[in-house]
Amino acid sequence: MDMSGEERIAAPREAVWAALNDPETLQACIPGCQSLTMKSPTELAATVKVKIGPVSATFNGEVTLSDLNPPESYTISGEGKGGIAGFAKGGADVRLAEDGNETVLTYTVNAQVGGKLAQLGSRLIDSTSKKLAAQFFAGLGQRLDGTTNT
Repeated sequence: MDMSGEERIAAPREAVWAALNDPETLQACIPGCQSLTMKSPTELAATVKVKIGPVSATFNGEVTLSDLNPPESYTISGEGKGGIAGFAKGGADVRLAEDGNETVLTYTVNAQVGGKLAQLGSRLIDSTSKKLAAQFFAGLGQRLDGTTNT
């Protein structure tokens, strides 16, 4: 699965960069995230519960940040195992550009799924992925503009 997109966030680039590197903020914004722990400045451990169609699974995984160019860009990659449901692995290139008082975040994602998840079909996986991405960016935008309690 490949997916790309652009989000306009009403916050300065430095604030968006800080949020994208803050485990507490990420945990609050990632749909289904039960825990997110910083193992090092570039490595995180995550537990995320997700439902794709009829399959619901809890994924335990590792996330690595690389190609860091603060506050402009980085690559995030990871792999998670969901037991009988299968696995998911992939990465995303994330870029932040200033546009006045706002930040334009662009991303390109590539991901692979296996096990029962792969049997669901790419259309269902793609639509669920887009929905989860939209929820993540909505939560991030709300946290950055102060409309939610932190």
